[in-house]
Amino acid sequence: MKVAVVGCTHAGTAAVTNIARRYPEASITVYERNDNVSFLSCGIALYVGGVVKDPQGLFYSSPEKLEEMGVTMKMKHEVLQIDSKNNRIRIKNLKTTEVFEDDYDKLVMATGSWPIVPPIEGIQLHNILLSKNYTQANTIIEKAKGAKRVTVIGAGYIGVELVEAFQKYGKDVTLIDGEDRILSKYLDPEFTNVIEEDFRERGIKLALNETVTRFEGEETVSKVVTTQGEYETDLVILSVGFHPNTDLLKGQVDMMPNGAIIVDEYMRTSQHTIFAAGDSCAIRYNPTGENAYIPLATNAVRMGTLVGQNIMEPTIRYMGTQGTSGLHLFDYSMASTGLTEKAALRAGKNVKIITIEENNRPEFMPDYEVITLKVVYEEESRKILGAQVISKADVTQSINTLSVCIQNSMTIDELGYIDFFFQPHFNKPWNFLNQAGLQAAL
Repeated sequence: MKVAVVGCTHAGTAAVTNIARRYPEASITVYERNDNVSFLSCGIALYVGGVVKDPQGLFYSSPEKLEEMGVTMKMKHEVLQIDSKNNRIRIKNLKTTEVFEDDYDKLVMATGSWPIVPPIEGIQLHNILLSKNYTQANTIIEKAKGAKRVTVIGAGYIGVELVEAFQKYGKDVTLIDGEDRILSKYLDPEFTNVIEEDFRERGIKLALNETVTRFEGEETVSKVVTTQGEYETDLVILSVGFHPNTDLLKGQVDMMPNGAIIVDEYMRTSQHTIFAAGDSCAIRYNPTGENAYIPLATNAVRMGTLVGQNIMEPTIRYMGTQGTSGLHLFDYSMASTGLTEKAALRAGKNVKIITIEENNRPEFMPDYEVITLKVVYEEESRKILGAQVISKADVTQSINTLSVCIQNSMTIDELGYIDFFFQPHFNKPWNFLNQAGLQAAL
């Protein structure tokens, strides 16, 4: 079996590793246009903020490690064209400019995603940067050294983490987003209000419900102009979202309108010799039962692993995702899974919510912190559809528990009686998840 793998970040690395282990006789060739593999881009803010001292820790594999497994690694090689009818690909060696062709029995598309670059006037100015790969992370760190004022555009996970890193770095930080609040895809207003207030108390400027209209400057950006104001700046980080890198297969496999490749439960595309995994793909979103584009590293490594399991024959089905994610900002830890209340209503779901505030430990303990938990559930079936939690105590693992509940179609009433341990150092006799279920039954 001859396998060609296009791209080698999270999904590609997982696919290659599992194929090589399961099928040592297979001929596996990886085509990667960068000079590294498996970079954890979710660690960029920690690297920029100085928490991660050695950036090599952000790589969990290397071309050399994969070569030791018998994989042929073609680094700095860009795939120019895929002919899915004839199982052939056209490749350019970026070092020598040589163009050549190769064939395959099975093709694995793990081309990932790329930051959205909006067509804004002045975007070509220096010091307007993206935040995705290792090279960009190093550029941000280098440019930040001489910058006093930093503007982050986009208040998703990457954007707010960079805001925290720059604030701790002593920069004057402005956060701009077109939505009226931060983290709107992941948390409802009662949660984002807490973080916004904390940001403002720390001197971070929030320019929300504002759209960037242009950048100004001679050769280097010096001002960001929005629909509502102007912000002097020395450095701009664009973090407005991602789109899937799938142009190579357009018109050859089924895709969502945004270009995300549609795969079945075995990671096969509509062309069954082509598998796809990671940020280039759509994924089944369990709270709605529909395909959705949710570019997360956790989804990518699971999907890549399943490619390795299923590349010879359908073996293990993918169970879908809840889009579970977590975040730590300054003193707060937060996490979410499934649908927020706002998202559920947009999806036309008839939902009810239960919100509780509870201390994480018994009040006879020397210290404790307040937990805010919100659970969204369907009114008719009472199935849990989503949940969010925030606290200065780290109780984010509770969201993993609720993710399992959603995946297994559990009800809010069943949540009230799940068996959880009690130990005063960690929780109360009635776990706060139990309490949410019990209160929903009242």
